[in-house]
Amino acid sequence: QVRLVESGGGLVQPGGSLRLSCAASGSVFRIYIRSWYRQAPGKQREWLASITRHSTTTYADSIKGRFTISKDNAKNMVYLQMNSLKPEDTAVYYCNADSETWGQGTQVTVSS
Repeated sequence: QVRLVESGGGLVQPGGSLRLSCAASGSVFRIYIRSWYRQAPGKQREWLASITRHSTTTYADSIKGRFTISKDNAKNMVYLQMNSLKPEDTAVYYCNADSETWGQGTQVTVSS
């Protein structure tokens, strides 16, 4: 069983940056792909980025060039570096493992 805990959300001005972190515990050796999603109020959950065990990354077109996913295997951590943030990036951001396990989410608010 895998447990995921996100952190790093908060309030940031437009154009600013944040780095989200996702800590994994439990049977982490089983995980093949880790992903970030977000869900804005009144909208469906949206996939943003994924990174595989072999460090292959993929991104949604909506955030390509602004967000970067990375991982630290030694710490069982996955990160989402978010730059040039826009008000429309406001959402709850979720970490996911193998499309099965979800974290509790972390709120990101982009506002002046």
